[in-house]
Amino acid sequence: MIAVLDYGIGNLRSAQKALQRVGADAVLVTEPDRAEGASGVVLPGVGAFGPCMEALVSSGLDKVALDAVGRDVPFLAICIGMQLLYRASEEDPGVAGLGVLPGTVRLLPDGVKRPQMQWNCLEPAKPARGSSGVPGLLTGLGERPWVYFVHSYAAEPGPDVVATCDYGGPVVAAVERGRVWATQFHPEKSGGTGLGLLRNFALVCGEVR
Repeated sequence: MIAVLDYGIGNLRSAQKALQRVGADAVLVTEPDRAEGASGVVLPGVGAFGPCMEALVSSGLDKVALDAVGRDVPFLAICIGMQLLYRASEEDPGVAGLGVLPGTVRLLPDGVKRPQMQWNCLEPAKPARGSSGVPGLLTGLGERPWVYFVHSYAAEPGPDVVATCDYGGPVVAAVERGRVWATQFHPEKSGGTGLGLLRNFALVCGEVR
């Protein structure tokens, strides 16, 4: 099964339902031991960086996330979940992130409405990854797919970026490092494109064929 980490922040059931829609056995997990043996782990999130990180640590599910990454279990982080993978965020400077990815999450540039709350077009930064028939995050989604964003902060650019969007300049929209995937946008709210991405994740987890 795919463990969707439920640490009491926002409506995480929408991510679970979307995964179930593409054929995955997705289960909301509130306690670390419930995630044992999971074929994949999903870290969603809505709200602010600090409260989300504090809730994740309080639940003990931060250890599940780090263990999954360390053991190369397929891992997908969504929206604030993606931001939690970084070392820190300007939103809450005194709160440390998980540190899985280098860099800091920054406020969106001046001159744009914050939050970005809209559909926007992804600009792939490199060809879709994947090997030996295993899909990458953006495999099969088209050249410039449309997805839905709700956020005021975004990660700094780095070597793991696979897609950006244009919002007052390039904004990091998705990253991929091995079997760690993360999206600033909400695949569960992004129609057929989002379901395609979630199906790619479920395929990597061995949950669908």
